[in-house]
Amino acid sequence: MSQILIECVPNFSEGRDMNVINAIADSIRAVEGVTLLDVDPGKATNRTVFTFVGHPDAVCEAAYIAIGVAGQLIDMSKHKGAHPRMGATDVCPLIPIAGITLDELIPYAQKLGQRVAEGHGIPIYLYEAAAASPDRKSLGDIRSGEYEGFVTKIKDPQWKPDFGAAIFNERSGATVIGARDFLVAYNVNLNTTSVKKANGIAFDIRENGRIMKVNGEPVLDDNGEHIRQPGKLKSVKGIGWFIEEYGIAQISMNLTNINDTPLHDAFEACVESAQNRGIRVTGSELVGMVPKKVLIDAGKYFLQKQKASSGLSELELMKFAVRSMGLEEIAPYPLDKKVIEYAIAKKEDSRLVNLSLTEFANLTASESPAPGGGSVSAAVGAFGISLGTMVANLTGSKKGFEKNWKNYSKYAVKGQEIKQKLLQLVDEDTQAFNGIIEAVRMPKSNEEELAARKEAMISATKHAIEIPYEVMKTAALAIPIIAAMVEKGNPTSLSDAAVGGLCLQTAVTGAYYNVKINLQGLDDADYSVFMTAQATTLYRKSMDELSEIQKSVEKVL
Repeated sequence: MSQILIECVPNFSEGRDMNVINAIADSIRAVEGVTLLDVDPGKATNRTVFTFVGHPDAVCEAAYIAIGVAGQLIDMSKHKGAHPRMGATDVCPLIPIAGITLDELIPYAQKLGQRVAEGHGIPIYLYEAAAASPDRKSLGDIRSGEYEGFVTKIKDPQWKPDFGAAIFNERSGATVIGARDFLVAYNVNLNTTSVKKANGIAFDIRENGRIMKVNGEPVLDDNGEHIRQPGKLKSVKGIGWFIEEYGIAQISMNLTNINDTPLHDAFEACVESAQNRGIRVTGSELVGMVPKKVLIDAGKYFLQKQKASSGLSELELMKFAVRSMGLEEIAPYPLDKKVIEYAIAKKEDSRLVNLSLTEFANLTASESPAPGGGSVSAAVGAFGISLGTMVANLTGSKKGFEKNWKNYSKYAVKGQEIKQKLLQLVDEDTQAFNGIIEAVRMPKSNEEELAARKEAMISATKHAIEIPYEVMKTAALAIPIIAAMVEKGNPTSLSDAAVGGLCLQTAVTGAYYNVKINLQGLDDADYSVFMTAQATTLYRKSMDELSEIQKSVEKVL
């Protein structure tokens, strides 16, 4: 992945003709530096959501080309679908992912909008953070009247496009381009076919609520504007609709700020409102892709609601969220394709931790000098804290320990965090070693090259010292958890906790040896003295603590 990474999630008004959908997808894939992560067509909505990532320049190039292909292949004068729409490319948001802020993304959206208007002849409106004025910030306000209404709306001076002529493009319609934070498109399934009832639930929960009425008449303020009764959830937009393909009504929502309203809160609010109306939520549907945090937070919420430990792996937490919210009622929900981080990793990741245990062992045993002792130390540490986490999870659910389930869950959650960090360090240690090899291979034919090589060697060696030291520190954080499980854990799992302690002993010791051996080759005396003292102090303290754990185990056994 590039250091600067953005996401683009254009919505094209075609969800049925796979020839058109594939042509758009191929145009995106053809752009170097762009990774197409997901294509999510909907027959009932006649709309497809694409998700691709890359550097802003590459992403904007792919968006420009894809919008052009959609304009050639989609005829809006013949388009019908359940979802509101105004153009062949209905909306094209740019979303910051890494190394760039939302404000820094605005000029990219503006430049893309101008280029599309000039190159493809499509009227462009800017929205969200890129909006030229507050009245154009909302997609709903811009899209009001939809494609059919734009033949007259575009002539209104108030709705003059931000880029392009104020002339109705009968074939392509108009397109909204902008920069925004991450948005979750989420539909909740109901055991009714009534759009009116679905809308009632949507009005209960969406931030904009409903128009207040007295005796069936809207209530107006002093300025003649409708007075609204706010809904339950902040940063949520929603409507009710009937999906003929599924034969059910849904509440269709956009969660525009998942910090204000997490996914599980939206689901629970729909359940509560539906129950109050005698309706049952049967499941739900995520459209497009989501960050893993969305599902991990949901998994933790539903586990805690059951008074069960939330100290599970990321994958297990996400699977639990999928089950809890019925995300597979309509179609399978493959996490490796629908979770952004997993999809990116699947496309371009070659990490050691993604190898099978056999593959990792075989690679370690090969002639390659990496992975070596540092990576293996981190891996053994991950196994050690995994055993401690297992004991915490087993104990918290065991009869006689239920009253303290929250405490055991805290141990397990902390254990999972440590495990994830150690797994990350497995690869970082090997990468640090490779950095030294790269420095060694630098040219040294003149004074300048020799100086640059020496500087690179010092920098790479320090990094190769700091990574195993980080393994030491991270593994040391796991020692109190193992100690607690030996003392307070399920007695039948004592040996598991004990083996966890022995793994941590290996991890700390192995990482300490790697610190020391790399210090031998460093040409920086002050740094060497400092790091030697730090590592030795931590090593001795950890060994003392682990020795006490071993004594406790042997005393019981």
